[in-house]
Amino acid sequence: MLKLLYQQDDFPVFQNRMYESKEEAINCPKGNIRLVENLESGLVYNDAFLPELMVYDGNYQNEQAVSLLFQRHLETVATAISRSMGAVNLVEVGCGKGYFLEMLLTKGFDVTGFDPTYEGVNPRVKRQYFEPGVIEKAHGLILRHVLEHIQHPVSFLEQLKSANGGSGKIYIEVPCFDWICEHSAWFDIFYEHVNYFRLVDFHRMFGKIYESGHVFGGQYLYVIADLATLQKPVFNQADTFLFPANFSSGIERLAALTRDKRNVVWGGASKGVIFTLYMQRAGVNIDLVIDINPAKQNKFIAASGLKISPPEDGLKKLQQGDDIFVMNSNYLKEIMELTNNQFNYIKVD
Repeated sequence: MLKLLYQQDDFPVFQNRMYESKEEAINCPKGNIRLVENLESGLVYNDAFLPELMVYDGNYQNEQAVSLLFQRHLETVATAISRSMGAVNLVEVGCGKGYFLEMLLTKGFDVTGFDPTYEGVNPRVKRQYFEPGVIEKAHGLILRHVLEHIQHPVSFLEQLKSANGGSGKIYIEVPCFDWICEHSAWFDIFYEHVNYFRLVDFHRMFGKIYESGHVFGGQYLYVIADLATLQKPVFNQADTFLFPANFSSGIERLAALTRDKRNVVWGGASKGVIFTLYMQRAGVNIDLVIDINPAKQNKFIAASGLKISPPEDGLKKLQQGDDIFVMNSNYLKEIMELTNNQFNYIKVD
């Protein structure tokens, strides 16, 4: 039995895929969102998700580590992993571009990465899935921002458990659905994220959790659990989810804040893509998108078709007092320092 929480149509299936032209970006593949709470497992997910639409390639860019703030977050994660899992015989599943794995290696960690889309040259990364027999049993697995993309998360964790000989510790980090709802963060609901987790979900998935909490200003949650105690989650009436009735009210509020000035979005990643899409649908003109990630610059973002400018180019087009919509307030101080605090900064979250 499913309880409908939230519904939206025609969302880009990849908010972090970059496009070479405006037309290609506007006409990107799209899908629908139908967030439901499963009243058997208690898990929240997009019931309209079609996995066959999700074909990752080299144009997918989700690296956040170009920010010093995010690098400090990764330092916190590395400390938690060392504290609870040690630094020997670890595996990072879905290591992406390999930034975090490289950080761990420089700190003396013994870690191997697995990701079939890896584009680097480090021999410690295997361009394949983590499956039974690929390596000897690892002491601990690292799963950062992977599980929200997997249609059947418990089955996926069962596969990891099997691949690791039925036991071992696992570090899991995902966006926090409680934070999204508490902040009415409509810009944090993506097609690409099929699952939306709360800490209580993991306490129902695992019989033993060594450590858990929130990181990155509460936007992410993490658990370090015993894989051997993985179990099928069962719905608990006490944990039933109350989705906020005014979840989308911030769209109209932010649209009303726009003035006869240039409207600039700072952040061409997930939040920025969804924000610009909603603003366009509300009739607001977004003049410019700025992002510090070189891999995104001079490319076009999904759905809205806006071109991403590097800061040095984008700032030349602005006048003092123009509006900058800051996609993630964690970065506000960093952005204000980079722009000499000469604009009107609007925190989206």
